[in-house]
Amino acid sequence: MYLSKIHIPWQQAKNSYDLHKALWRLFPGREKAERDFLFRVENQQKGLGAQVLMQSVMQPKQVEQSPIVLDWRDVSLKLKRGQRLRFHLRANPIKAIKDSNKGVITKNGKIFSKTVRVPLLREEQQQTWIKKKLQAFSQLDIVIVQPEPVLYFRKTKEERSGKIQTVLFDGILTLTEPKRFIEQLQKGIGPAKAFGCGLLSIGKV
Repeated sequence: MYLSKIHIPWQQAKNSYDLHKALWRLFPGREKAERDFLFRVENQQKGLGAQVLMQSVMQPKQVEQSPIVLDWRDVSLKLKRGQRLRFHLRANPIKAIKDSNKGVITKNGKIFSKTVRVPLLREEQQQTWIKKKLQAFSQLDIVIVQPEPVLYFRKTKEERSGKIQTVLFDGILTLTEPKRFIEQLQKGIGPAKAFGCGLLSIGKV
């Protein structure tokens, strides 16, 4: 697993959809592969660009002028049961609800209403969401929830726009299943990974 610091120029960074496409260029020849990297925008300045932290299965390669790989390192995690870790996560806490206005689907001969994703906006809902996401492999000891502005994006080819509500989680957890924890860390936490959510950063307490 590789952790990399990436700089993305403003022209590509100002729209979250274009930023994601720019990161793909660091993995030439894999345009049709399933995405196996996660990222988080750490800092963004209008007119200058964005500093991005990226976690990837493969080492990113500098093949064009941008994005720019500022630094990278190969990471091997050695964790144990009962170990306490600090964590930092930008996530998109949501729940799925049935919406008959969206139509129906047929599965195994039965008809179901389609579901839509709605954001969890109250802090107690967000705390419950992160606890459930982590409970299979850790115990949540402390969590601080920091709301963020709505993230807007635009898919230029489809001439379609959208938005997601992101939240920053910081806290301390205790590992109960280290192997499962590492597997989930590599997959990411929650939806909207293409828009910079899901990267779980950890450190020693």
